[in-house]
Amino acid sequence: MTPPTRPPHVRRAAPLAAAALAVSLLPAAAQAAPPASRDAADVPVDCPWMETSLSPAERTELLLDASSPRQVMRWLVEQPAAQPERTTFPGGVVYPEQVPCTPDITFANGGPGLNATGATAFPVPIAEAAAFDEELSRAKGAMVASETFRAGRNVLLGPGMAGGRTPLSGRTSEYYGEDPVLSGALTGASARGLESLPDMPVVANLKHYVANEQELDRDASSSNVDERTRRQIYDLPFEIAAAESGAGSIMCSYNQLNGVYACENPALEDVVKGDWGYEGFVMSDFGAVHSTAASLDAGLDMELNRPIWYTPERLEAALAAGEITDDQIRAAATRVVRTFIDVGLFDHPVPEVPSTDLITPESRALAREMAEKGSVLLENDGVLPLGRDDLDVAVIGPWASEEPTGGTSATTVCSSYLPFGRTGLSVPCPDLVSPLEAITERVEAAGGTVVFDGGDDPARAAAVAADADVALVFGWYQMGETADREDLHLEDDGDALISAVAASNDSTVAVLAAGSAVEMPWVDDVAAVLHTWYPGLEMGGAISGLLWGDVSPSGRLPMTFPRSLEDTPTQAPEQYPGVFADGSTERTDPDAIRQVEYSEGLQVGYRWYLAQGIDPLFEFGHGLTYTTFDYDRLRVTPRVSDGTGRVDVSFSLTNSGERAGTEVAQVYAELPDAAGEPSRRLIAWERVELEAGETRRVRISMDAEELATRHLLQHWDTGVDGWVTPSGRTSVQVGRSSQDLPLRAEVRLR
Repeated sequence: MTPPTRPPHVRRAAPLAAAALAVSLLPAAAQAAPPASRDAADVPVDCPWMETSLSPAERTELLLDASSPRQVMRWLVEQPAAQPERTTFPGGVVYPEQVPCTPDITFANGGPGLNATGATAFPVPIAEAAAFDEELSRAKGAMVASETFRAGRNVLLGPGMAGGRTPLSGRTSEYYGEDPVLSGALTGASARGLESLPDMPVVANLKHYVANEQELDRDASSSNVDERTRRQIYDLPFEIAAAESGAGSIMCSYNQLNGVYACENPALEDVVKGDWGYEGFVMSDFGAVHSTAASLDAGLDMELNRPIWYTPERLEAALAAGEITDDQIRAAATRVVRTFIDVGLFDHPVPEVPSTDLITPESRALAREMAEKGSVLLENDGVLPLGRDDLDVAVIGPWASEEPTGGTSATTVCSSYLPFGRTGLSVPCPDLVSPLEAITERVEAAGGTVVFDGGDDPARAAAVAADADVALVFGWYQMGETADREDLHLEDDGDALISAVAASNDSTVAVLAAGSAVEMPWVDDVAAVLHTWYPGLEMGGAISGLLWGDVSPSGRLPMTFPRSLEDTPTQAPEQYPGVFADGSTERTDPDAIRQVEYSEGLQVGYRWYLAQGIDPLFEFGHGLTYTTFDYDRLRVTPRVSDGTGRVDVSFSLTNSGERAGTEVAQVYAELPDAAGEPSRRLIAWERVELEAGETRRVRISMDAEELATRHLLQHWDTGVDGWVTPSGRTSVQVGRSSQDLPLRAEVRLR
């Protein structure tokens, strides 16, 4: 499963295969010829930094040498470098005109995808994670880069990742689940795709560093976490993604980390730039800066959004007071400018007339593929796939239709990410294909019938479903930025709706749209459960194809679904939502900092359930398909390892069913007792497509670079302040999920 990576922190060295894949997915009109170095005669005499034969570092030095002190300072804030007439910014902050030959730098939000009119609403990142497919993530990143550039933007604030500490976190749908290796690998692949188009350059942004695990009081809380847990659970996804993508920027988060705001925490300099050797620049989240000198000392390079703490006046005051130096300002500006030159922003200006017509047949096809691969079949008693098209089908539930029922529709859950309360979707969904539309077209063409009920009256819905061959009931809940969920139950009385329909029709299939785990008190009453997360604008065709078996489900859970919230790791109020100085969970002082204790340590996600012996509703890695797979003859080489050399895992995989299908084979390692780990950990995976009856010898190789970058067989040792390989017997386990691992072999680490 070794990913196609470029060397850590060596930017613009993406493999040719990766660039070719990304470009091939774009519409022909968006595929331009790669840039060529300018002849000396083409370089403006007063802009020597535009000579492309020079290195990005050399070009940066030339530009900054030609800049005044305040022109240098201007790179430390999010402002367009072009448009020299714009010298006054919000708050009355004044800058001089920038030096000539500098590009217009325009930022865009982009966790789930480009937040702009006319952009493709892809399935959300948690659905992307459920595909366990780095190539798919990279392809999505490349497509989003194309849309971003054509929309006139060249810095995308995304992708994002978190540790998955609580399923209540409001932004769970924006992230890649609860395993640090899976999350880091897929985020890195997405960022690699974002920066893979040389003629349409876009700077990726890895956010939000670090331990930003809840929306409640996100800017007025302290995540109090021990060093080992932070390194292994919360830092590791960022470390992997930065190393494997060379992403141009990292965003520090709102919260405090152990009492110090993330954007002025020494971890930026000591860990990100020091231990990881990261060479991009670090920007803040909007309004996440609280100081001038302390944040610059800690390693912050750019204040995002309007300038407050990095204004010329405040920087000059800090200089006069001896709190910072000119060299620090220059170093921050150097990182920013060098990244913009390196990625290509100086040599490829964004279109003068941005496009709002960004959706293409290629982006639609990719959105559908993502919805198909990312939807997870959680339960199935055999009712799926539906055997005939000419069925009498009851479609029930508010989000099945594009027409709203009680304010809810397919548009509501298309890419359900609601910033700043519940004011609007981050990614609009024009030209949406709803489930009702796709199912109706299919069934009526075959001579069947479809009846729809919005589901606002469970008794009426049950009566509608009673005479149908199959009842498809669509349950949902919404989540997004600035607010956590209070529970994991479906909205619009969805539990009662599904229970009522299931009581009237034995062939009831629950189709869910939710960005996190769902409690399912009705799970034993339905015939099947298909979890689609928030499935994007091609949801209808994807869901129809999955239900009727045009495509076999292949998604796997990137997070654990608990039976109830009482089973999750963060039960004490000190753990979540956190407490104030008086021990209360309720805020009475607007300036108080909520203290959130990460006392569960390494027991996050599936590690918690395994360590505590708690049986979840559906475990990490779980997912069904329309066939069965048998595992046999595991071999791991070498049998003795120092944890840094190549490790090969091979086994025989047989499709023992009657249909073609895709298995996501997962490899876990249980380190020696000396490591003090709570459970096994995911170290590798492979998507394997097999025809009915086919057997294949699957080989998953982890080379030295991957083992070292992802720390697959290591743990953080606070005694030596570094990653170490424990000595002793290590169990390597292979199978279908974190709790279904039929194959085991032993390796000795030394």
